[in-house]
Amino acid sequence: MRTPAASRRPSRPAAALLSALALAVVATGCGGGTTTAPPTVETKARTAPDRVEPLSAAPKAQLPVTVASADGKRVKVASTDRIVPLTGSLNEIVFTLGLGRQVVARDITATFEQAAALPVVTRAHDVSAESVLSLRPTVVLADTTTGPAEAVQQIRDAGVPLVVVKPAKELADVDRRIDAVAAALGVRPAGEELKKRTRERIAAVQKDIPRPKDGRKPRVTFLYLRGSASVYLLGGRDSGASSLLEAAGAVDAGKDSGLDKDFTAITSEALVKAAPDAILVMRKGLESVNGVDGLLKVPGVAETPAGLDRRIVSVDDGVLLNYGPRTDQVLTSLVDQLYGGNE
Repeated sequence: MRTPAASRRPSRPAAALLSALALAVVATGCGGGTTTAPPTVETKARTAPDRVEPLSAAPKAQLPVTVASADGKRVKVASTDRIVPLTGSLNEIVFTLGLGRQVVARDITATFEQAAALPVVTRAHDVSAESVLSLRPTVVLADTTTGPAEAVQQIRDAGVPLVVVKPAKELADVDRRIDAVAAALGVRPAGEELKKRTRERIAAVQKDIPRPKDGRKPRVTFLYLRGSASVYLLGGRDSGASSLLEAAGAVDAGKDSGLDKDFTAITSEALVKAAPDAILVMRKGLESVNGVDGLLKVPGVAETPAGLDRRIVSVDDGVLLNYGPRTDQVLTSLVDQLYGGNE
């Protein structure tokens, strides 16, 4: 997950979310007839340890491999002894595949416990080529938002294999991202195992999503907040949150109200039109505006059904829009908060 730097506008799901410091979501409809949580009390997110769960057995890489990079190049990888993933979500996939011991650096948004002690070489999509090269990597993983282009080229000019992966935009991208990383690291069988595990866990969460008795799906608006930088944005069709919300049985109220861009500045008019029953935010974003009371002071928020009922759903910045191996945990948190699983 990334987020827009203080002065930037978030772009694309996982990247928009991870750049500024790190960018999460909600709901689908299946199970039995359970009512939603009482709307007059803001729900509390379940706090679980910030860890990834590697596959039970560390995979043995079949190398060398030559793979297609998302920037049109063919890249040969001969060693995975020293891996440098340049985004938090790529770090997460590498660690979950069971190759964490070979990772020698991280992006600032890779906040999970196993990676926390690694040196930071990228911030807000900006990579330091000198910092990367000083770690003597044998393979570097980036995505199409990684920059500047000069730094990426500098790493390649030094003879280091660098594989670019397309960023995630929706739930359907989970398998593709795992495939791309597993292929680049020569562990395709581990990738197949991780895809299967991830699919099964997501399906298990969706199977138990309550169906509101009145049949009306909750409307949820995703807000991107950085109070310290006076950044208040309303997520639209391309924010990256829609797929998660729909998977959790909810309606993306920003998208449904006709917002076609990724993000637009929050206005009272736009919020009134979206009319959300709940508001989804990243946890650090909520902290940046001094919690729920501060959020209600943002123009228009207090006048929405969500604001009137204090229905605020928060998810950790580091996983919200990653669309990776922990997507089931994101969905679980969203469902718990939307439908009253937590009190």
